[in-house]
Amino acid sequence: MIASPLSAIGLNEGTFMESHASDVALLLLRVTAGGIFLAHGFNHVFGGGKIAGTGRWFESLGMRPGWLHAWTASLTEIGAGFLLIAGLLTPFAAAGVVGVMLVAWITNHRGNGFFIFRPGEGWEYVMTLTVVGVVIGILGPGRWSLDDVAGLLGLGGWTGWWIVLALGGGGAALLLAGFWRPPVKASAAE
Repeated sequence: MIASPLSAIGLNEGTFMESHASDVALLLLRVTAGGIFLAHGFNHVFGGGKIAGTGRWFESLGMRPGWLHAWTASLTEIGAGFLLIAGLLTPFAAAGVVGVMLVAWITNHRGNGFFIFRPGEGWEYVMTLTVVGVVIGILGPGRWSLDDVAGLLGLGGWTGWWIVLALGGGGAALLLAGFWRPPVKASAAE
């Protein structure tokens, strides 16, 4: 029989997973969501049309001025991505995920159906990341995080929920109210 890596270093595999399962799960969730967000932010700044192209895309969605929203979204994605991976100020990072995804959902994805592969990209992806942001904000980062090292695990639970709701949801609402002017579609009769 092959020994597990944990038993090779003298740890009981069953006891380890019983006492650390939620920490392992939160680490995987944080690193995955953080990596996705980090990649999106870097892509907006350095990929394809770079930040200027991202700004033009935001303008086409009705987010004006486009350059401001390109930088705001990109830096939020990069910052939230790094913070999630590290497990530092986790509810604030989760609020960044929720805010960016809600704006994307409303401005770009909501009218395109559910599935991401539909023309114009449906909202299944942004919905999933929004929910992941809310869940991470509520549950916190787990013990394998810089928040644990800094004694900030108390930011989860209801406190995390309110941070995500106020900063993520409220921030998205304020941004949309202040800057989103949806383009008027030409009617078929013209």
